[in-house]
Amino acid sequence: MSEREQQADSGPASERPLPMSGPLLLMQGIRKTFGPVVALDDVDFSVGRSEVHGLLGGNGAGKTTLMNVLYGLYRPDAGRVSLDGQPVEIDDPRDAINHGIGMVHQNFLQVETYTVTENIVLGTDLPSWPTMRLTEPADHIAELSTRFGLRVDPTARVGDLSVGLRQRVEILKALYRGARILVLDEPTTNLTPQEVESLFGSLRAIVDEGMSVVFITHKIRETMSVCDTLTVMRDGRRVGTLQRRETSPADLATLMVGDDVIVSRVTEIVTAGMAEPGTASVTLTDEHLDDADVRVAVEGVGALSDHGVPAVSEASFALRRGEILGIAGVAGNGQVELAEALAGIRPLSGGSVVLDGRDLAGGPTADWIDAGVAYVPEDRHRDGILPSASIVENLVLGAQRGTRFRKGPLLDWSKARKHAEDSISRFSIKTPSAGLPAAQLSGGNIQRVILARAFSHRPGFLILHNPTRGLDIPSTQFVYERAREAVENGSAVLLISEDLDELTGLCDRLLVIYSGRIVGERRRGNYDQYELGHLMAGLGESA
Repeated sequence: MSEREQQADSGPASERPLPMSGPLLLMQGIRKTFGPVVALDDVDFSVGRSEVHGLLGGNGAGKTTLMNVLYGLYRPDAGRVSLDGQPVEIDDPRDAINHGIGMVHQNFLQVETYTVTENIVLGTDLPSWPTMRLTEPADHIAELSTRFGLRVDPTARVGDLSVGLRQRVEILKALYRGARILVLDEPTTNLTPQEVESLFGSLRAIVDEGMSVVFITHKIRETMSVCDTLTVMRDGRRVGTLQRRETSPADLATLMVGDDVIVSRVTEIVTAGMAEPGTASVTLTDEHLDDADVRVAVEGVGALSDHGVPAVSEASFALRRGEILGIAGVAGNGQVELAEALAGIRPLSGGSVVLDGRDLAGGPTADWIDAGVAYVPEDRHRDGILPSASIVENLVLGAQRGTRFRKGPLLDWSKARKHAEDSISRFSIKTPSAGLPAAQLSGGNIQRVILARAFSHRPGFLILHNPTRGLDIPSTQFVYERAREAVENGSAVLLISEDLDELTGLCDRLLVIYSGRIVGERRRGNYDQYELGHLMAGLGESA
């Protein structure tokens, strides 16, 4: 596909008044390096007036870095920025705010003990200073909240709010400061489907009043749902800008990946969430699921958080041979503690975990591994690898005390190296050498090392926690293929994910977790993302 720039299409914005001529924002020749790494390579980017402009690309494409330059968090090595046709200098976020640019990051910058109003006005000039009378700001915030469909109580304490409401606070913070360009970095992460739909409605209300939104995402479905114009980035370069109405998911995937052959193999990722309910691929039929042997029985499991308070309570479920069971929930509802408890690396505060008739509760982690439990953790860098250790050492991690890689009392390094070379080939790990420190691998290749290690243990029970977070399209597809390979070999797979599209596409059954408790169960063919979102929000079974 040829690279082309066009003005905003007439899709969602077709009935708006004609805008002023020329783009609202123009970034030209932006270059940014971090040591020898070129993060942005001569990038041009423009945003029209009254449009939602999607900034699409895989992990490491340069999307957030480009917007951090716009917001003054990074100084570019080269390039220029213009607003309304006039060059501007943006040296820090205060400059950006003064120019009408607001940015909502993935990690919110909030004081949890402050109210919504106090958080929003923090750092602004208060008309009542030196007093702290906030009646006038609170009234203005309430008006903005109503006008843009971002309803939140200005007097509420931020620490008591859900993730979705806290995001609204950040958007209101930018609007309160007079933003004309609002940048949202992966804004749907950790939102329920209802919250995503509400957010999209608010974005449409914002652009209908003459502002523009830059919507950073790696999800093609989201850009096709809400954006007017789409810019795709890959490896620090802009590779295309197109109108939503004139493109397709496959076209966008080709730009993101850069290889038609690879794209033909990753249709599942490209079309995630676009199929009608119940049409996704099936691993087990209901009949086969009911007839399969139970491999894992979890009964009344409890676990404490790192602070010693209950994080998981009375979790009970069974996994059958050849089944993928999903756990859906908004982040922070006990998923980490549940995964670690079921992997044998966090003590149970109650209950039992039985694998193939063997109760593992209370045993050391080595016993769980020997029994066939394999765990792919959420944070691959912190929990999945030893960064300074070689790929060889990381691949034998967990099996170093067994007989497989030992010669008498010592580790047999020739066997370990042969195993590493076989794993590098089978799992397509891109590395110049098996002796390379794991920290020097990309995120996708680190995940392949972790998967290779997990599969080398021949798991009977495979636990995957957010296994595709931050991965590009081919690496995500690779993870899906390995999960299916595991169930074909008779494993029971538990997939804990915050991506509902991923869960509904892969899983035979879904459980929903809220505040550490299992609050609902659904089978393939009965997946309704809005109903699941209802459960994820803690609202119980919908009527």
